[in-house]
Amino acid sequence: MHPGHKSTNSVRPSPHTMIPSMGSVTLSRRARQLLAGCMTTLVLLSFSFVDNMDGLHSRQILQHQGASTSSSSNSWGQDTEFPRKIWQIWKTDPLAMEERDLKMARSWTSKNQGYRYEVLTDQHDLHYVQTHFGPNGFNRPDIVEVYTALKARIIKADMLRYLVMYVEGGMYADIDVEALRPIERFIPDRYDEHEVDMIIGVEIDEPDFRDHPILGQKSRSFCQWTFMCKPHLPVMLRLTDNIIAWLHELSEKQGKPISELELDFDDVITGTGPSAFTGAVLAEMSLAAGREVTWDTFHDITESKLVGGFLVLTVEAFAAGQGHSDSGNHDARAALVKHHYHASGWPNKHPRYSHPIYGEVEKCNWNKQCVREWDENTAAFAALSPEEQDQQIALKNAADEEEKRRIAEEERQKAEQEAREKQAAAAEAEVKIDPDNSIQL
Repeated sequence: MHPGHKSTNSVRPSPHTMIPSMGSVTLSRRARQLLAGCMTTLVLLSFSFVDNMDGLHSRQILQHQGASTSSSSNSWGQDTEFPRKIWQIWKTDPLAMEERDLKMARSWTSKNQGYRYEVLTDQHDLHYVQTHFGPNGFNRPDIVEVYTALKARIIKADMLRYLVMYVEGGMYADIDVEALRPIERFIPDRYDEHEVDMIIGVEIDEPDFRDHPILGQKSRSFCQWTFMCKPHLPVMLRLTDNIIAWLHELSEKQGKPISELELDFDDVITGTGPSAFTGAVLAEMSLAAGREVTWDTFHDITESKLVGGFLVLTVEAFAAGQGHSDSGNHDARAALVKHHYHASGWPNKHPRYSHPIYGEVEKCNWNKQCVREWDENTAAFAALSPEEQDQQIALKNAADEEEKRRIAEEERQKAEQEAREKQAAAAEAEVKIDPDNSIQL
C-alpha cells in the first residue's frame, strides 16, 4: 500500500460488533442477523441486475443494422491489449492437415509461443456461429440464418473470419500464410498498443487503374488474408451487415435463394473480399477520425500510419513479393508474412472474366503496358462484326487445340523416354557382380 493511501477495507468490524440501534429501538440478536442477511441479498441482487443490464446492452448494440452499429473504433478497444490468440480457418483440423499446411501453422506457433492457436474447421464452424450469434449469444438470428444457408465456401470463409474476430479478436491469417516475424514486431515501437484497435496492411496500391472497368474496384485494397484486431470492433459487424444486405440484394436480382447464388470472381472480391473489407475499414476510419478518410491517405506510404485506431502497415508487411504496388520482396525487414497461395483455389469455382481471344486482364499483374494492349485489343475486337468475331474465335480455338495436341505429344514422348530409361535400369540391376568380380546372371 502506498504511503498516505487510505484503504476502504482498513477498518473491519468484529463479527460481534453490535449494529447501532435504529432510533430508540434496539434490535435483538435474531433481528440483527435477519437484517444483515437481507442487506447481503440486496447487494447480490444489485450486482446481478447490473450484469444483466450490461449483457442486454451488448445484445441491443448488436441488433442494430448497418451504419447504426458503427461508432468510433477507439471507444471499443481503448486501454486494452490485443488478445494473445491466433486464428485460422481450414477444411480439417491440424491433426489431418497436409505437411505444407502444418509447416505454415508451425511458423505461427513457433514464433509466438505465448499465444493460443486455434483452427476453425468445416466440422464445427456452424456450431461456433450458432453458439455466439444465437439466442444465448449476441442474438443475431439473421447472421445464423444467412451463414447456415451459404454454400459458397469462399463466402463462408470470409464471413467467418469477420465473425470470429468480432467475438474473439486476436490474429487472423489464412492457412497458406507463413509467419516470417513474431507478432510482437507487428506494432512499431513508436506506437502504444493501447491506442491501436486494428492492424492491417496495404495489398494493392494501383490507383492509376481506378477507372478501369475490370481492375478499378480492385485497384486499392487492404489485405484481409492477415490482420489483427481487438474484440467487438464495429468494423467487423459493419462488414457482416454489409455482406448480409449484399447477399439478399443479389438473391433478389438473380431470383434465387442464397444457397443457389451464382458468383463470379469480382462478386466475391467486392461482396466479401478485399474490396468489401477496404470499404468498411475506410468508413469506420472516417467515423473515428471525424473526417472523410480516402485511399489517398495510404497511397505509396513508406511507413505505417495510425488513423482512428487503425494501424496501416506498408505493402511489404503482409503482401511482399507480388510484383506490383512496389511491394518489394520477403527478404526486407518490413516483411512480416509470406502468402504462398496454395489454398487460394477458389477462383476455379468463381472465375474471372476471360475474353474469348485475349483472356484475363489480371494476368498482366498491373503492368500498365500490358493492360493498355489488352484494352486496345479487346476494343478492336468489339468493333468487329459478329461474323468477324466468330471467325476470330474459331481461329483462336483451332490454335488452342493445336497447342494442346503439341503439349500432349511432348508429354507422351517424355513418358516413353522415362519408361525406356527405367526398363534399362531394371535390366542392368539383374546383372550381379560377385566378390571375385565374376558375373552371375
